Amino acid sequence: MATGLEVAEVFRRHGETYRQVHAEHLGRTERRVMGAIAACRTAALGGHAEFCEDCGLVRCAYNSCRNRHCPKCQGLARAEWLADRQAELLPVPYFHVVFTVPAQIAAIAFQNKATVYAILFRAAAETLRTIAADPRHLGAEIGVVAVMHSWGQTLQHHPHIHCLVPGGGLSSDGARWIACRPGFFLPVQVLSQLFRRLFLEQLQASFSGLSFFGTLAPLTDQAVFNRALAKLRRIDWVVYAKRPFAGPEQVLSYLGRYTHRVAIANSRLIALADGQVSFRWNDYRHHGKSKVMTLTADEFIRRFLLHTLPGGFHRIRHYGFLANGHRAAKLTRCRQLLRVPPAAATPAPPTDYRERYRQLTGFSLEICPDCGGQMELLGPLPYPGSRKTSARYDTS
Repeated sequence: MATGLEVAEVFRRHGETYRQVHAEHLGRTERRVMGAIAACRTAALGGHAEFCEDCGLVRCAYNSCRNRHCPKCQGLARAEWLADRQAELLPVPYFHVVFTVPAQIAAIAFQNKATVYAILFRAAAETLRTIAADPRHLGAEIGVVAVMHSWGQTLQHHPHIHCLVPGGGLSSDGARWIACRPGFFLPVQVLSQLFRRLFLEQLQASFSGLSFFGTLAPLTDQAVFNRALAKLRRIDWVVYAKRPFAGPEQVLSYLGRYTHRVAIANSRLIALADGQVSFRWNDYRHHGKSKVMTLTADEFIRRFLLHTLPGGFHRIRHYGFLANGHRAAKLTRCRQLLRVPPAAATPAPPTDYRERYRQLTGFSLEICPDCGGQMELLGPLPYPGSRKTSARYDTS
């Protein structure tokens, strides 16, 4: 049951105390995320006022922060991205492959996000493409959509890569489509071993650019670092493949759930009282049983901020025949070989954001929530401190 509680409310009530207590360790990115989410869709960001011609309702529509970590700002971004991807789907099975790293690597990644997250992407994509290109397995160039998540159900730092992969690919000369075996993509044990080797090789090569502090400070000694990596070469790394999707609709549904997800959705929040936050989580070690976790507001904020991304870092990436540089040409060739019609031309999106929102989501921003009438624009709402004022409506 939805409670209406939002992460923004946690930041508004407890954010300033958190900033004061953790001032020495709180970076600029984390401060910006906190400020953006707290201000999202409030008078702090300005907006516009509108009224209903039928019942006279006046509504203040405040601007969104558009921060990619904000739970409220992903709906339209998700819909736009999915609309672009829908035309790229092929009529073949799609597989979901997940690459995870040991806890020791997660700790290094947290202190070196940009470098280690990039290695995680490269190692996962190279693993899939290398094994798929091997004639003993598939012998084809595949396409990959990779999405990075850094959280588990309880908001602890758990970086991993979700890969969506069509079940087949192009032959080396581009003359044939090579399909994978029904219900089977690539052997996960082989994927796991190559992924481990590629990741650790790249991490070792990046040693001079890594930083270590706190409990990881001893790793600044390269001999200690090398010994730590040697231990990681002797343990299993978890790579697993889920069952293939039944069709394009399931693929898009999956993409919608994963591509623009943030660390925790507002719908999972249950209560904020007495300086504590309660939220629902699924315990996958016990068959996905739904449980409730309660954390202090300070700890909740700390865990949420574990998952802020470095500025300019791309959390969704494309590889193989889906890589940005040649995607259109390669997909055209795939459709020819699969004997399916070319993708229909995509019409230019409407310039009016309200019409664009309606087309993508099926919901209209122009309908009065009280009577179903037509909402009309009154005018802009000024930012706090602006000299502009309006006597037509009350923004209090």
